[in-house]
Amino acid sequence: MSTDESVVNQLDLSISGMSCNACAMSIEKGLNGLPGVEAIVNFATESARIAFDSTSADAATFISTIEGLGYSARTLEETTPDMLDAEVRERVAMLKTRLIVTAVLAVPVVVVSMVMALQFTNWQWYALALSAPVVTWGAWPFHRAALMNAQHRNTTMDTLISLGIVAATGWSVWALLWGGATEIHDMSGMSSAPHVYFEVAVAVTVFLLAGRFFEARAKRRAGDALRALLALGARSATVLRDGEEVVIEAALVTVGDLIVVRPGEIIAADGIVQEGESTIDASMLTGESVPVDVATGSKVTGTTVNLSGRLIVKARRVGADSTFAQMTKLVRDAQSTKAPVQRLADRVSSVFVPTVIAISLLTFAGWYIVGDNVDRVADAFTAAVAVLIIACPCALGLATPTALMVGSGRAAQMGIVIKGVDVLQSTRRIDTVVFDKTGTITTGVMQLVDVICASGVERSEILGYAGALEHASEHPVAKAIALAARTELGSLAAVGHFESIAGMGTVGVVNGKRVMVGGEPLFEKQLTIVSKEMREALHSARNSGNTAVLVAYDGAAKGVCVIADQPKQHSAEAISDLRNLGLRSVLLTGDNRATAVAVAELVGIDTDEQHVIAGVLPAEKVRVVADLQQRGYAVAMVGDGVNDAAALAQADVGIAMGTGTDVAMNASDLTIVSGDLRLVSDAILLSRATLRTISANVFWAFAYNAAAIPLAALGYMNPMWAGLAMAFSSVFVVTNSLRLRTAKLTPRTAFVHATR
Repeated sequence: MSTDESVVNQLDLSISGMSCNACAMSIEKGLNGLPGVEAIVNFATESARIAFDSTSADAATFISTIEGLGYSARTLEETTPDMLDAEVRERVAMLKTRLIVTAVLAVPVVVVSMVMALQFTNWQWYALALSAPVVTWGAWPFHRAALMNAQHRNTTMDTLISLGIVAATGWSVWALLWGGATEIHDMSGMSSAPHVYFEVAVAVTVFLLAGRFFEARAKRRAGDALRALLALGARSATVLRDGEEVVIEAALVTVGDLIVVRPGEIIAADGIVQEGESTIDASMLTGESVPVDVATGSKVTGTTVNLSGRLIVKARRVGADSTFAQMTKLVRDAQSTKAPVQRLADRVSSVFVPTVIAISLLTFAGWYIVGDNVDRVADAFTAAVAVLIIACPCALGLATPTALMVGSGRAAQMGIVIKGVDVLQSTRRIDTVVFDKTGTITTGVMQLVDVICASGVERSEILGYAGALEHASEHPVAKAIALAARTELGSLAAVGHFESIAGMGTVGVVNGKRVMVGGEPLFEKQLTIVSKEMREALHSARNSGNTAVLVAYDGAAKGVCVIADQPKQHSAEAISDLRNLGLRSVLLTGDNRATAVAVAELVGIDTDEQHVIAGVLPAEKVRVVADLQQRGYAVAMVGDGVNDAAALAQADVGIAMGTGTDVAMNASDLTIVSGDLRLVSDAILLSRATLRTISANVFWAFAYNAAAIPLAALGYMNPMWAGLAMAFSSVFVVTNSLRLRTAKLTPRTAFVHATR
């Protein structure tokens, strides 16, 4: 597509008005018909990504093309998350209103039509009055879509739905006005008078509106990840202007500005520390719980949190160039480039719908030619309508939403939230599960795991002095030591002359003794003796992937406190469950390799470089997942932090811990509410079982049509029996879906047998 004379650009558009994946395919076809254009339209995210030759097309051309197809579009830069949310909310509210109103009106029509004992004189007129708003206003989304597609010579399931509703209603009105349909039928339902089929028209409308409503409600979450990410950024910043502190919007910070960051504030831009010392909580970016010590000359990243000292930061990268903006782009890119789910109904509609219409017309023509001279028009019309009615995809419309609702409800009982059918389709191929470390496999909380004492020194003595001193510090390592000391010893001594030395440790007086807790640089600075025994213990702990600090008093190091982020209680069992399912596990973390290997050994993950990938940043996590996919693996990503969001979106199936961040949960496909990793295998099994039910439902819906349409065309099934047969197929689909709810299975072994 690119040439020497032109430049290849990329443009993202937000699209509204799509009702099904066929709409996305139609837009994609229209855009790709333009010269020098390659477009991908994603129905799930209601967006289009367009690569184009800058010499032959521009944004206005694309928007005009989309609007010409009957949809609306605007550039992503013009589209705020709030605007997208408002549009989706409006569509969900519209469908909900139509569904409620049509259901209220449809129920009495269906009841009186199907139960002869409730029928009264001229009940058909009352059925017409109640049906009229259902088949017009209620079914308008289907009629509108059918008309739009007809204008561009396309057909979808909306075409067949609209034709079926119109045909059933049209026949019923004709029968009522001119056919004598108000005559009394005998108990067998047989009479020379034609039947009315208002119940068929309203039932199709209600069932299909329900399917659209539940689908739209699930899609509402598509943009939540981006909105949650944006909410994490700094809203304001304090900058130095002419020596004065001025508060401005974070978006107005420019390169070179000096930003004043107080303890507890979010850093508004990527930059370099010009003045001050502090510790930075960078877990939002790195996922790691250990804060980073910074001083003059240190690089800091926007959206990280200043924990302690006052800093002055010189802005180096702002706006779209910042790390935070790049992370947001990663999530958007991962969602935009994910292939749209190809709904089975839409894939076959290009053949199925025109074929049904053709059969209906041929049926009319055939009966008109060979039928009885007196009743041939009525017979022909009856048979043609029967074909349309029995082909109407009511069961097909129920196939997905009913199974999804039942499966989702069953999952909710187990503590698993499933976002939509897209993820169910993806789980069928999953063979590799990639785990984040901190907060996913591990607790995400620093804990004291060991105290190594010098000869002749007791553990309680070390904890007493170290715990009392660290109790005065806000550092996570200090908190871990202080908590363990309080738990084991109860009360702690008071601390005097406390001093926190950034990047080194703490110093203070406890029970009259000068106590120090920190690394070797602090002890060198304070001229404190560290024996060979203590040095070896310190290095051994760190080489094992743990965090370790020296504890000294009486002028010498007396012990080593070892702190680590421990695996969750059931992490090892979860990895074992996945291995039993034939799935391989990979550990992917921003932490150092020694720590990653140590955790992998504890939970049962292989420790080679193919299974333990350490020291990666968020952008690299995305690349790792994408690389696995390119190598042919179907990847499920399990994470809990903001740093995992892009990788969760990139994966075939994103699984978030409910104990983690909202950003991770919004970017994922499945959420494990409790954070229990054992439910990952259960989620995969349940998803597969639900998908199997959906597939069975869809197969039955089409098989039913394939068998029944010839019977209707040959005159063996009038519209009434066609309506009953259609209703039976719908009942079958619903009943099959409800089997998911009634299966007698334990939460931990849910649907294991269904996948064998």
